Amino acid sequence: MGIKIISENRKARHDYHILDTWEAGLQLMGSEVKALRLGMCQLKDSYVDFHNGELFVINVHISEYKSSSYNNHVPERRRKLLLNRKEIEKLYAQIREKGFTCIPLKMYFKEGWAKLEIALAKGKKEFDKREAIKKRDVKKELAQRTRKSR
Repeated sequence: MGIKIISENRKARHDYHILDTWEAGLQLMGSEVKALRLGMCQLKDSYVDFHNGELFVINVHISEYKSSSYNNHVPERRRKLLLNRKEIEKLYAQIREKGFTCIPLKMYFKEGWAKLEIALAKGKKEFDKREAIKKRDVKKELAQRTRKSR
């Protein structure tokens, strides 16, 4: 069966240094799963938060499923993440440190189950972003020159 990527938060790798990643399950409604199968998901500006010892993903936009009548879901509701207690405690201890946050990187189906890859991250400063852009441009230019010289 394999992995089918639904949505990816591309801006996350530009704005943050990714330190560690986890795979979390999602507690979803039926109409949300059907909408995800159609790829109707947006991870931009979303983040992970703790509430009463549980993890929730906030600001993930899953569009309403058109064929679902009265049983439809709220597009940007808080969704519970499913992790082991030890993983949650480890993540919570690391997030309490100053400057660290937890963000979703990508959402995908793995063996029929909706999964969310979350990451422990530290925000990049403006000069870090400029440096990353310079490195990417140099790498791209080098690849173009080697292609032309063949």
